[in-house]
Amino acid sequence: MRFDAAPPPAATPSPVAATRPAAGSPLRLLLAAHPAPAFAVTGMATALGSAAGRTPAGCVLVGAAVLSGQLCIGWSNDVIDMRRDIRAARRDKPLAVGTLAPTHAVAAASAAGALCVPLSLACGLAAGAAHLTGVGAGLAYNAVLKRTRWSWLPYGLAFGLLPAFVTLGLPDRPWPPWWLTTAGALLGMGAHLTNVLPDIDADLAAGVHGLPQRLGRARSRALAVLALLAASVVLVVGPPGGPGPLGWIGLTAAAVLAAAAALPRAQRPDSRLPFLLTLALSALDLTFLLLRGSGLH
Repeated sequence: MRFDAAPPPAATPSPVAATRPAAGSPLRLLLAAHPAPAFAVTGMATALGSAAGRTPAGCVLVGAAVLSGQLCIGWSNDVIDMRRDIRAARRDKPLAVGTLAPTHAVAAASAAGALCVPLSLACGLAAGAAHLTGVGAGLAYNAVLKRTRWSWLPYGLAFGLLPAFVTLGLPDRPWPPWWLTTAGALLGMGAHLTNVLPDIDADLAAGVHGLPQRLGRARSRALAVLALLAASVVLVVGPPGGPGPLGWIGLTAAAVLAAAAALPRAQRPDSRLPFLLTLALSALDLTFLLLRGSGLH
């Protein structure tokens, strides 16, 4: 349940830097946790909690649980991928360049995971089970599924369950409406596809054969656009009461953002434009959710 936003650089780290144990600083530890996607997903979950009617304390609890899960997934990802990142010359990865000791990243991931369990369950047994299932899906992606044709499944499952984590913690513990879970799953799938686009060639060279690597860059980009557009349509048309003028305006804006993925700049192998468009579409879709807050349960 995260976006891996770090691009692969061209330079190659020295063997000494790649293997030297380092105490590491808090900043390097934070960089190894993929902070941008971690805080983005945390903010999305917290805002969704507010839209669903959770109390301020409940929103803080939701944010803390989601952040701990995101940090656990981010740190574990870099630990598992450390050798591959060294071979790919990932200068943006503290573990790969030797500025962070692997033992520190392992300890941080373990602590975040241990903290995530009680924080999630404090929101309620059913809500906690939904969130921990999503976190487990993220860890399964890191360890195994990212290298298989099922690489999309953890993203779809985790993002689809995020609304359930929010609503199942409400006093009457309602399951979220179909349009909310469907849109979440579609957003997760679109995020996975766009996130992998710039790294497809390096992933194939390293033996990673997830769904985007199997489809290739052009088909992955097209499928991502379709998934994100479908999420926008579901969020605008799905809730009761009709879209209204703001809904149609928002849907038009989503179509424009999705169409930007066809621009020549977005088709370059090293382009991060598809990832940025994903964030923009996600923000737009979150706006849809906040405007439709009364229909979340």
